Parts: sequence; C-alpha cells; structure tokens
Amino acid sequence: MELYEQIRREYEFGVGSVIGVARKLGVHRRMVREAVRNAVPTQRKKTERPAVKMAPAVSLIDSILELDRKAPRKQRHTSRRIYDRIRAEIPGCTPAQRTVRQYVERRKQALGLAEHEVFVPQSYDWGVEAQVDWYEAYADLDGERIKLQVFEMRSMASGAAFHRAYPCATQQAFLEAHELAFEYFEGVFRRLRYDNLSSAVKKILRGQQRELTARFIAFRSHWQYQAEFCTPGEGHEKGGVEGEVGYFRRNHWVPVPVAADLQALNRKLLEDCRADEGRIMSGHTECVGTRMLTEKEHLLPLATESFDLAEVSFPRVDQTGCAKVRTNSYSVPLKPGSIVEARIYSCTVEFRHHGSRIASHERCYSRLQKIFDLEHYLDVLDRKPGALRGSTPLAQWRAQGRWPESYDRIWQQMIERQGRQPGTRAMVTLIRMGREFGYESLTAAVEQALDLGCGDVVAIRHLLMSDQLQHTVGEPIEIGALSAYERPLPTMIEYDRLLQAVQA
Repeated sequence: MELYEQIRREYEFGVGSVIGVARKLGVHRRMVREAVRNAVPTQRKKTERPAVKMAPAVSLIDSILELDRKAPRKQRHTSRRIYDRIRAEIPGCTPAQRTVRQYVERRKQALGLAEHEVFVPQSYDWGVEAQVDWYEAYADLDGERIKLQVFEMRSMASGAAFHRAYPCATQQAFLEAHELAFEYFEGVFRRLRYDNLSSAVKKILRGQQRELTARFIAFRSHWQYQAEFCTPGEGHEKGGVEGEVGYFRRNHWVPVPVAADLQALNRKLLEDCRADEGRIMSGHTECVGTRMLTEKEHLLPLATESFDLAEVSFPRVDQTGCAKVRTNSYSVPLKPGSIVEARIYSCTVEFRHHGSRIASHERCYSRLQKIFDLEHYLDVLDRKPGALRGSTPLAQWRAQGRWPESYDRIWQQMIERQGRQPGTRAMVTLIRMGREFGYESLTAAVEQALDLGCGDVVAIRHLLMSDQLQHTVGEPIEIGALSAYERPLPTMIEYDRLLQAVQA
C-alpha cells in the first residue's frame, strides 16, 4: 500500500510520466499503470501447483474417506492416520504430511464429513439452571501422582462454578458434592442439567425419558429441584459446564497441583473457585462474584437437614474379624458371627453396632482387598501374644507409618526383661494407651522413656499423665514463739582460710 501511494504521488505531483516514475522508483511500468488506475492493489491469484508426489495416493485417500462416511464418528480416519497408511501401503510415495492434510480437508468438505455445526446462544434467568459434570485431572498427593475425578457445578446465569476432587466418581461422592455446591452458592437451583450418569440414570428410555436410581430420586426430592438429562453423545447441550472445565483446568490444574492430601487439595480448589469470582466474563460488565450476590436472591432456600448420604448394608463378621463391604473386607472389634451396620461414604466406611460407632476406615477403591486396624485385635493378642510379630495388621501399620522405630526398641527391651510372651503382652497394653492418650503423645512418652533407660509400662503411663498430676503444696504457718530459737547462720571464713593455708 505504501509503494502504491508513493507511485501515485510521484505520478501526480512529481515526474508525471509512467517511464519516469518507473525509473525513479525502480519498479515495472505495469505496476505504475496499475497504481495510477486504482489506489488499492488488486488481489493476486494463487497459483495452484500440481501435487506430483501425492498423485499415486489420491485414489487411496478418496476410497478411505468414502468408507468413513459409513464408519462411527469417533472411528474415522484423521489426516495423520491417512498419511501413515500411504507410507505403509504405497511404496515409493513420499508426499509431505502438510500436503496430505490439506487435500484431506478439501475432500472432507466436499463429501460433507467436515461440517461445522452451528449453535444457538442461550440466555438464562437468575437461579433457574446450573449444569453438572465430572472430569479427570491429576494431582501430586504426598509425593505420588494420582488420577482424580473432579465434580463441577456451574451456574448458567452468573457463571460461577464449584469444583471438588474425589478418588472415584461414586454415587456417595456425587451426592455429597451436590450438597457442598449448594452451600457454596448459598441456595438451590430450580433445574440441574446432567449427562446420563450412572449415579443418577439406570436406563435411557425413548426421548427424554429416563429410569432413575432410587437414591437420586430421594435426593432430588429432598432438595426440591428438577433434573434434566442431555441426549446421549450430545455434550454441547451443556456447553457451559464443558467450557468451564477447559478454563478451570488451564488456569488451576496447570502446573499439576501439589498437596499433602486430598483434603488440602480440595481446600485449594475452593480458594481457586473464590478467586475466579473476581473475573469479568465476556459480554458482562460485573464480575462473577457480584452476579452471584444477585443470583442468591433468586435461589431456592437450603434444606434444614442434610440428606443421609450413606449407603447402608449389614454384613456378618468372619473368622478374621472382618466385615465385607462390596468387594473389600474391613476389620471390626467384634466377635465372628456378629452382624454389623456398615455405612459407606465417599471417602470413609463406618461401622455401627447397636447404634454406636465401633470402627471407621478410609474407603478402599481397589477390589478384593483386606484393610486391618491393629487396635481391633488387641483383645485377641492378649490371649495370643505370639501372633503379633507376624500379623498383617501390624504390617499395615508399619506401611502406613503408624508403628515408629521406637516401638520396636521398647518392645525388645520388654522382651529382654520379662520374657517373650509377658513382654509382648506388655507391648499390647502399651498400644492400648494410644487410644486413651493419643498416639502422638504415646510416641513422645516412649522416646522419653528410652532416653531415661526405662522400659516399664507403668513408668510410661506416669510420663503420659505427668501433666495431669497435682502435688499437694504445704501452706505457710505462723511460727509464733518459736522465733526465739532462731540462730544466725554460721560463717565459714575461718575454715576457708585454713584450706587456703593447707593448699599453700
């Protein structure tokens, strides 16, 4: 454009001839004439070069794309896959990958395989709809990289979103995350839109009809909202939450977050959700947090009581002191044959007997595992002390870091002083004190006893209770007439002089 302008000015106000302008500016006379006729350069035609190297592959590409018209949408050829097939099936044919990709794009458009669907923008009233979804993400928890399932609920009017991570997308986690999201938004949306999640949908019927799980129906009834489900394979029907997944992943899951445990990670995610309230979304003038305050007035009120999230079963205790829940077995402090109430939550499994909680374990998401707690076998080990050293509960405590090296040292001292079985029984008594005083206090008392050279259980209990012991302090009394018998303290000056003379 600058050159055309210079040519026109030179022709109009300078040299004044085509030949003169061409010589002065060093351009062809044809360009001078074009610039004089039109101030805007004409668009040049792009020369189509024949793809000589790809000519032998054209028939193969066309046949592949024709077959793709009948193939499932997610199992069609990409340009990269076609390029690999050309190299493998047509020896000597070496077109560039870019050339293949451009040809495939043109042919897909001609065959109708590359159609881009048009979506109609939607508007939402305050408090009417939110969308729910799960997505996968990785985090480094306690030094180990873990794949997590992340729950997300996004308000379609304000744009605010709630995220929470779980080890597995179970129904208990699904329902628990709903309640936490309602607390975050401080109200309940009138309608929630879902995929066809197995936690909510048992069977997809014709049209929009669904056969729902009983617990989801009860949960929906408790919180008094409506549920809608997307058409299978049509994720764009909840495009708001899908877009939020990408935004949140790019901004808060990159780089891979590091946390001590899952609880610490979820605290970070909640802080990230709060931080996102300060952003202003496209097409709006107010930040997300301000829009949340406006929407809060239109939400349904929270339920006065929370929904019972636990999945309940009644297993029988087996000969190993374990109750089976789903495919895993958990230890309980009951006799074999007893029936116990098992309550399954998203992260824990709780056991009750006659209405009282007797045990609680971290939920295991593997299959056919046995989870033991050494505390549940202390009564048995009193009768069978020889079983402690090689027991699986002790091995699991060691793996979890709950059996420090100081316990082995004090145990060895007890055996050397009292004998193997009496020393092991004393160790069992020592472990019992952990339930009474706490295992951190017990570990500190054991280490203190080892420093003092003491290995007696009673002495360790005294160390644990030393802060609670109260000693009687005598009260001062009036000595009265006894003051007459007071004598001055003796002086040692003469004795010191005598010692000095002897040393001299």
